[in-house]
Amino acid sequence: MICALGAALCFGAATVLQAAAARTAAPGTGGGVDVGLLWRALRQWRYLLGLALDGLGFLLEVAALRVLPLYAVGAALAASLAVTAALSTRLLSTRLRSAERAAVAGVCGGLALLALAAGPEGRSPGPVPLPWTLVAAAAALLLLGAAAGRLPARPRALLLGLGAGLGFGVVEVAVRLLDGVRPADPALWALLLGGATAFLLLTSAFQRGAVTTATAGMVLGETLAPAGIGLAWLGDRTRPGLGPLALAGFALAVASSLVLARFGEPPEGPEASP
Repeated sequence: MICALGAALCFGAATVLQAAAARTAAPGTGGGVDVGLLWRALRQWRYLLGLALDGLGFLLEVAALRVLPLYAVGAALAASLAVTAALSTRLLSTRLRSAERAAVAGVCGGLALLALAAGPEGRSPGPVPLPWTLVAAAAALLLLGAAAGRLPARPRALLLGLGAGLGFGVVEVAVRLLDGVRPADPALWALLLGGATAFLLLTSAFQRGAVTTATAGMVLGETLAPAGIGLAWLGDRTRPGLGPLALAGFALAVASSLVLARFGEPPEGPEASP
């Protein structure tokens, strides 16, 4: 759980940096996925620093996924919004409202319940077609991003954020399925394609709609789908008799994270300048 919380710390700090870089990058011409946007964002130091933190967070996430069930890791990663909120109060002079202070406490309480109730990582390899299904899902998410361009701003941001969360979910499941690094392993392809797709969709969502809405969609996508796959096919379980406690902790952590979704919003004013 320490590695999962370390990953949340890295991802939480990276979120504001990347959102600010995406908003200050030159806009493209479309409303959906803009591949050139990712390149323009990469030329900004905030986005590069965010990527470095994401890289460190990913290594910690991999370590956590090797010993914890997917539902526990997913809830811990959702807690990155609590980290972002806490950092915002110090670095950006943002004030937490009463509900948001309660949400930070809720995230901590939910994770504490999960730490008590979570069992070991499941050992089932899952259905044989699962790795190829993940590859297909990652490719389908690109089509989802293209379709989102035809929607109004609010549902577009939600759909792009949800697609990004599902892409990160593909990465989580693929890490569990990897057995060494083999170029012919579809789980490796799913990991790479899912990660690239998630970054592209999330960057587009940050520039093209309300980041609060996009972040909420991302949290739902990266927690619910992987948790369901882990429980249904990969053998994830709770400690004997503690299933209801784990469910309560998961729900509390994710719901509290959604309350904090506005802290994915980039800063306004001088802080947002390139």
